[in-house]
Amino acid sequence: MTHNPHEPADHFDDPDRRRTDHPDGPAHDRTDDNADGPGAEVVPIESARAGRHPYQTPAPDEAHPDEADGPLVLHGHVVRVDQPGGDADWLARLEVQARERRPIVPLWLRSRSEAASVLKWVSRHYLHVTGYHLTRTPKYGLKLAARAPRGAVWLAGGMVRWTFDWEGEPARLIAVQRNDYDAYLKLSRQRDARVRLRVPVALVTLATLLLAGILIAASAPSIGQWTALGVALAVLGVCGKVPDRPLLDRAVLRHGLEKLTSDIVLRALGSLGIAEINKALSKASKTTQADAIRFNAPIMRDGPGWRADVDLPLGVTVSDVVEKRDRLASGLRRPLGCVWPEPMHGQHPGRMVLWVGDTDMNTARQPAWPLRRGGQADIFKPIPFGTDQRGRLVALTLMFNSMLIGAMPRVGKTFSLKPLVLAMGLDPIVQAMVFELKGTGDLSFAEKFAHEYASGLDDETMRRALLALRALKAELVSHRSGVIASLPKDLCPENKVTRALAERVSLGLHPIGLIIDECQNLFSHPAFGAEAGELAEFIIRVGPAMGVFLILATQRPDKRSLPTGIAANVGIRFSLRVMGQTENDMILGTSMYQNGIRATTFTAEDKGIGYLVGVKTDPQIVKTFFFDAPTADQIAERARDLRIAAGRLSGHAAGQAPEHEAAHGFDLLKDIASVVPTGEAKVWSETVCARLAELRPEVYTGWEPEQLAAALAPHGIDTIQISRRIDGKQLNRRGIDRSHIAAVITDRNHNRPTG
Repeated sequence: MTHNPHEPADHFDDPDRRRTDHPDGPAHDRTDDNADGPGAEVVPIESARAGRHPYQTPAPDEAHPDEADGPLVLHGHVVRVDQPGGDADWLARLEVQARERRPIVPLWLRSRSEAASVLKWVSRHYLHVTGYHLTRTPKYGLKLAARAPRGAVWLAGGMVRWTFDWEGEPARLIAVQRNDYDAYLKLSRQRDARVRLRVPVALVTLATLLLAGILIAASAPSIGQWTALGVALAVLGVCGKVPDRPLLDRAVLRHGLEKLTSDIVLRALGSLGIAEINKALSKASKTTQADAIRFNAPIMRDGPGWRADVDLPLGVTVSDVVEKRDRLASGLRRPLGCVWPEPMHGQHPGRMVLWVGDTDMNTARQPAWPLRRGGQADIFKPIPFGTDQRGRLVALTLMFNSMLIGAMPRVGKTFSLKPLVLAMGLDPIVQAMVFELKGTGDLSFAEKFAHEYASGLDDETMRRALLALRALKAELVSHRSGVIASLPKDLCPENKVTRALAERVSLGLHPIGLIIDECQNLFSHPAFGAEAGELAEFIIRVGPAMGVFLILATQRPDKRSLPTGIAANVGIRFSLRVMGQTENDMILGTSMYQNGIRATTFTAEDKGIGYLVGVKTDPQIVKTFFFDAPTADQIAERARDLRIAAGRLSGHAAGQAPEHEAAHGFDLLKDIASVVPTGEAKVWSETVCARLAELRPEVYTGWEPEQLAAALAPHGIDTIQISRRIDGKQLNRRGIDRSHIAAVITDRNHNRPTG
């Protein structure tokens, strides 16, 4: 006999148990085999089936109330991943909501300069419109006079139509056509009542106007008569307007700028070819709100443009949109320089701030540099550097920071240095050291106030730049660290140089700014590059707290020309146009390209425009202030006058040799002649370097044969191959010929002027 494997075999042997074991089973005794007989009873099929099992599992609500809708488990109970109810932490929810607070004060009113700019623009606009129309008043008067007859006819016709209720004629005709006699009689009685009332009113009005005209013509002065005639002609001229010929000329021509709306933004995003955006747009009516494109705030004016805060679809990041900025601009029908998508700081990677300007950033009018016509800079406070897309001032603080500027050639890198160099000059307590390692003299205006200045691509200029780096390291190690550590806490509470300390000449803590343009030429130099890179990294790490800062500019940001330690430690970064991701991240920082901060999107026309990182929380797009050569020279003259008045003009600008040059004054050729006796015709370079280090340890310590060769090159002396046999082995190494050294010294002494 077969049976259900879930029930015991004796279950079928006990008929009574079969009837009563299960509480939900049928309560009657089914002894009648005829189910269709008079004693049959209808039983729910679920209960009947359940009654076949002797051990029914309790209802979920009875066993574990929290498993009513969940799966059956053998031990314990089911714990749901998604717990019922709302968020328990209402404070956290409130904090999240507080991040999305709408500003109480409009964006353009937050800045005094921006509010003044907006109000000035509005005032200029309406003054222009008013003046434009005032100068055309005679023309408008003639137009009104020419239209007066047409207006008189229109006014008379309208008076007649109103008086005799001609406007109701179509309704009465329709009633006649429909043979609706009741409606016609009703409309006729209405018309008669109106005419009886309107005829007297029209007659009184005409009589009044006629009487007023006679009185004005008979007794009014000439000015009154002409005024009345002008008013009459103006009224009749306005009544006689032609729909397609406006009376007033257009004072401001409209151009093709349309208001930025959500439809326009969605249309532009749909043109990018991003699959998730297209999917969200195509299923916008079917998808959930989280999967669609949302606008987190109304699209509003923000400076000279529109701002839209957009939540991109799930899986789409702002960097995906930034990568296709040109296609986004095409979808918006705006120039590329008007469209600036950016990630929003502190939000998820899909939150985008889209700013669309009215004019291209590279052609928009930029305000003048605030310090151009007057004033004095304070290196401890933000220095005007440029303007952002909205035309707002962008300033940066040089003190306690070092800065790196990078770009490909001919996009405004050196011009971006000019406001910084001039600002250093306009603060008399700053000691400026400027090295322009391209040799074109783009920063030659700094000679008027710089403590040290050099321009050139030769080895001598590189050597001077290296000596300046050595001098700054010595200044930090041997002087500034000790002075700052010895100061009482009430004068130097944070162990940093303050303005008050910098102004005290006796302490020698004045700010020192070293600017190296085309620094790749120094860092990639075969003789000086390695040491210069180490010194620059040391100054970047240690110098800012002690009042020494470094500004580097390069057009070749790679590992060889820009050491990794420098790129990793610099605080402020500015990148103009670059060609690839590697250069972008070398200047702006690791993963900036991946995060959507891409200087590769700038075009050849975007000169002086770049990403500025390290000044604000979010990266900024900045157009630096432009200075032509005459303007820079004028400001430099003012900087020189400030230093003379303050007694701070020194070094190169004062006609003095830099202190480190004087301290390390030496004649390389004479030193070689002194350590290589006349009996040695040819000497290996490594031997010469060792002897020079013994002669002047403070100068030649650490010199290698390559460095010696580079130092001799400006004198026209090349190292030669020298072969020697040592311990039975023939060795070939680079060295010098003493006769070459002696010949150059003799020729130099012979050509030296006397007297």
